[in-house]
Amino acid sequence: MQALQIASSGMLAQERRTEVIANNLANMNTTGYQRRRMEFNALIYKTGSRPDMRESSAGENMQGGVQSGLGVQAAATYRISEQGFMKATDNPLDLSIQGGGYFQIQAPDGEIAYTRDGNFQIGPEGQIVNQDGYPLQPGISVPANSQKIMVNAMGGVSAKIAGQLTPSIIGTIQVALFPNEGGMKAIGGNLFTASEQSGEPVIINPGEGGGGSVLQGFVETSNVNPIEEITNLIKAHRAYDMNSKMMQTADKMMAPTGSK
Repeated sequence: MQALQIASSGMLAQERRTEVIANNLANMNTTGYQRRRMEFNALIYKTGSRPDMRESSAGENMQGGVQSGLGVQAAATYRISEQGFMKATDNPLDLSIQGGGYFQIQAPDGEIAYTRDGNFQIGPEGQIVNQDGYPLQPGISVPANSQKIMVNAMGGVSAKIAGQLTPSIIGTIQVALFPNEGGMKAIGGNLFTASEQSGEPVIINPGEGGGGSVLQGFVETSNVNPIEEITNLIKAHRAYDMNSKMMQTADKMMAPTGSK
């Protein structure tokens, strides 16, 4: 009897689905977080032979055949990259991208990582860095005597320096676009890296070539819908429970006749 193995594969799949939902709910307040969704595949099917009968002989080619599935497996975890809501913070170094694209961050190993999290601040050396102290790329240094920092929609960064009448341009923020952003590799800390699945990034100025514009004083909230996630959690629990009942039923059917 394959029912035990089939039901166990269903329980393992729903267990994995529950973990993904739990991670979504845990990050519902994480800036720039993009929710994940599980996809499943049916396992291979076993084709049974039809025995010969007295009235006729079964041919090699059967129109319907006798097939039985062998369960389910987790196929992939997709990242839903739809944009979250823009939340005003009134912090001049809180930035968000209205549209497509990712900020570029230089990781400690020198590799360029990518993020939608625009919580930036000024580091001890005057560079604009993220909350972990990793510098924004291209690097932008803020003069020590700056009184005000301004970022326009096209990514231009300027600073009002004490003693000067007009703001000074100190750099430009660029964004990265990917052929398949869902294929980017998550490395934690709201950061992603390019992979073979995502393709190489195209670096552009905000507002050009399909890139989104930069909003100063706003951060992008996560795109997690808690009501939808709770609904999916209930569905996963029900599916897990039904597979568990199937295992119990199969176990009773395999028990010797007359046993309790």
